[in-house]
Amino acid sequence: MITPEYGQVLASYNQWMNDKLYRICQGIPQEERQQERGAFFKSIDGTLNHLLVGDKIWLGRFINQPFRAPLNQTLYADFADLWQERQRVDQQLLDWASGLSQEWLAQPFSWTSGSDGETRIRPTWLLVAHLFNHQTHHRGQLTTLLSQMGRDPGVTDLPWMPTFHEAQGSS
Repeated sequence: MITPEYGQVLASYNQWMNDKLYRICQGIPQEERQQERGAFFKSIDGTLNHLLVGDKIWLGRFINQPFRAPLNQTLYADFADLWQERQRVDQQLLDWASGLSQEWLAQPFSWTSGSDGETRIRPTWLLVAHLFNHQTHHRGQLTTLLSQMGRDPGVTDLPWMPTFHEAQGSS
């Protein structure tokens, strides 16, 4: 089982990494960001949009404000709009994570899958872990695409997240 602190740390990590990667991506011309690169969601923009769709779907389930969209939907073709919504959702995730409780995480969670319409029940803590694992998985794909383009995302490891690093007072 995970703790509320786990959710809070990973929501901060999510925001840090998204900001870091969007800053790199803003320097890439649109046609290059949208170029098919053999990734699961085709392009850099496709991957960024998928991450946003997934976060909005899971966060919507958790806060009882459902969001439905195909997993490959382009929510925002304009990069500035995509980044603005990313920042808004990252703040929502931080706010939500700050209110997590051990009791809520310990409960079973029921949802209906958008892909097959099946209703499922899983431990809430497992689904919260999935939300953050999903983000990390696809950001890993994104850092690979950026590296292949000669764009270095720098250190992406959790212990080097500036806010965590500063809070621990270590190097």
